[in-house]
Amino acid sequence: MPRISRIKDFLLLLFALLIFHLLFLLHHPFTLLPPLQPPPTTSLSFSHHLLFSISSSSTSLPQRTPYIHLWFSPNSTPNTYIFLDKNPQFTLSSTLSLPPVFLSSDTSHFPYTFPRGNPSAIRIAYAVKDVFTLLKPPPHVRWFVFCDDDTVFFPRNLALVLSKYDHNQWFYVGFGSESYKQNQKFSFDMAFGGGGFALSAPLARVLAEVLDSCLTRYPHYYGSDQRIFACLAELGVPLTREPGFHQIDVRGDLFGMLAAHPLSPLLSLHHMDAADPIFPGMNRIQALQHLFKAVNADSPRILQQTVCYDPFNSLTVSISWGFAVQVFEGRQLLPDLISLERTFRPWGRTRSVYSSHFMFNIRETPRDQCKRPVVFFMDSVASKDSSVWTNYTKHNIGSCVRINAVQKLETIRVFSKMMDYDIEEW
Repeated sequence: MPRISRIKDFLLLLFALLIFHLLFLLHHPFTLLPPLQPPPTTSLSFSHHLLFSISSSSTSLPQRTPYIHLWFSPNSTPNTYIFLDKNPQFTLSSTLSLPPVFLSSDTSHFPYTFPRGNPSAIRIAYAVKDVFTLLKPPPHVRWFVFCDDDTVFFPRNLALVLSKYDHNQWFYVGFGSESYKQNQKFSFDMAFGGGGFALSAPLARVLAEVLDSCLTRYPHYYGSDQRIFACLAELGVPLTREPGFHQIDVRGDLFGMLAAHPLSPLLSLHHMDAADPIFPGMNRIQALQHLFKAVNADSPRILQQTVCYDPFNSLTVSISWGFAVQVFEGRQLLPDLISLERTFRPWGRTRSVYSSHFMFNIRETPRDQCKRPVVFFMDSVASKDSSVWTNYTKHNIGSCVRINAVQKLETIRVFSKMMDYDIEEW
């Protein structure tokens, strides 16, 4: 009995203390800590918050400068730098405006054992550390973006997309290859370096600190992006996928890819040397410069697909804004139009069971030209205030007989308001 009495006394005392504590809180309310700031929801000012690191070489840079000039500007992308293996043989001052050029650190002491590979892959991966040791980036840089010298970026779109993420957290943002075989060979979970990838500032700093030791563990890997992926895997950071990054591991005619781009913003293009000019009657660089006329007018809208139906004339119209308009006779099903028409060839030159497998839905191009849609390519663009007009001109191929509504159609004008980018919808 005495033991039970002591337990009762203890419980009564505990209950009394709890009542006293609640009364104290009632008359002395505690101060709440300030809430955590949510991730930024406004677009980044890419002139200050993005740092671009371009990996190049003294031999490839002269041929690749036209690609860099497409998107680089000292005013809009000032934090852009080129890393070379050695001093270039040409005079930089004689070229058009280029980003500052730095020599990469010596990485010859790292082992490289991949058969018939190129040890420069280690130097390119080491750019993650070079941006800190050679550049001393300012503290306001939020994202470090790495790419090849033939990567074509769409910087405003990239800044807008990255603004979805909290740059104070660890983020590894990119996308894989279009080729099933390339993904199978290297990794389905890796950002392919040619399409470019972005590291949030705190992650880039941590990766730079462990990079030396990590690189010694992967001498058998082929590329730089494989090494970065492996080192990030050791840190426990997975890939955050953004389908606007394009490795372009296909060859030839890219029309089918560009005419049915995902609704996510276009962020990059790569391997354009292996592609046909994207506009008829132009070379590769001229065609890309032509595309950038629309990019400069309304960057977030570039290649965005809109499908319209004309029931009176029984027509289906598919618009890839700033690139091309396709006019189909009859009513086409939307799932067919958002799949990619296979106008391109596989990346690998050797045939295998996987060489023609891709990471997206495809539809075959009709062999009969007269069963294909009539294509109108972007001819000009004009803008005033928030309004944009794009004009598209018919590209005549063959001598097909079309219905009057199509036969007489020579130009198409598309009116649009500048895109109000809402990151919650993309």
